[in-house]
Amino acid sequence: MPASSRLLRRNAPPQPRVLIVDDSAVARAVLARMTEDGGQFEVAGAVANIGDALAFLGGERVDLILLDLEMPGIDGLTGLPDLVATGGDARVLVVSSSCDQGAATTVQALALGAADTLVKPGGAGFAGRFAEVLRERMTKLTERRHEPISSRIVERPAIGRFDIVAIGASTGGIHALSALLRVVPRTFDRPILITQHLPASFSPYFAAQMAVLGNRPCDVAGDRMRLHPGRIVVAPGDAHIVAVSLGDSGCALRLSRELVANGNMPSVDPMLSSLADVFGPRLLAVVLSGMGRDGLEGAEAVRRAGGTVVVQDEASSVVWGMPGAVAGAGHADAVMPPEAIGEMIAAQAR
Repeated sequence: MPASSRLLRRNAPPQPRVLIVDDSAVARAVLARMTEDGGQFEVAGAVANIGDALAFLGGERVDLILLDLEMPGIDGLTGLPDLVATGGDARVLVVSSSCDQGAATTVQALALGAADTLVKPGGAGFAGRFAEVLRERMTKLTERRHEPISSRIVERPAIGRFDIVAIGASTGGIHALSALLRVVPRTFDRPILITQHLPASFSPYFAAQMAVLGNRPCDVAGDRMRLHPGRIVVAPGDAHIVAVSLGDSGCALRLSRELVANGNMPSVDPMLSSLADVFGPRLLAVVLSGMGRDGLEGAEAVRRAGGTVVVQDEASSVVWGMPGAVAGAGHADAVMPPEAIGEMIAAQAR
């Protein structure tokens, strides 16, 4: 090998290390081969159960964990919180046949700390396009973006009373929502609106999960739905939430399927922009973990209207795309972990 090539390899950043957790020896072998094809990732280990995975993580650092859910003994869902805690900064990508379209298991896995999920195909499907999608997901989850932070951002903003909370999130957002909502007491009586990037078939499961985590009723948004105190409303997977003022009678929601510049459906931008028009300085907007820049235009509208914008910090985010874009543009009043955001919201109830 030429000296120049050896120097380039020595100076290149280390490959992300991957741990595979699957009870099938065949699946472990196939996933390992797919992971290392192209030379972008290194398989640090491949184990058959949660116990062996925890033992491995006790002595080895990895960047990504590929986790099956259907395993004998301790299943993947049960062991997921321990893997997240023991794995440190490692992201967990659930690769399981149980993560089919609309599966409640998928929402549970994301709420328990998984960064993303991918359906494991059976038989001959365990190849081809799946390998490409797998590496795409792995690449996104192991990328580290470092956006410039505006000097105007403070650790904890001095905010006045707000009448509504609007939260936008994508990849890693359900886990962040879990941490945030658990801190908010039942006595908090403002409406909470959530736009989370999910397929439409996931909406009922997502709403049910948010009701449990938030300890309050949660509805999937419907057209012409009125907002009520102390309830959570989540965007359906196939429409944007748009707020409409009813004057002294409060606020109603309309569902829009118009295409938006960022390409998401549902999108955070229409929700935040329309709420800013209705509530102005009485709106608290929160942008949590997610890929892309959805929420950036909406956050700018909130700031113009005098509202408050808070984003999740990079250290606790699975992907600091959405919150990083808002922070980098100088539209965030504060950058905090989800628990701290929840405590700030809870302070309004006291």
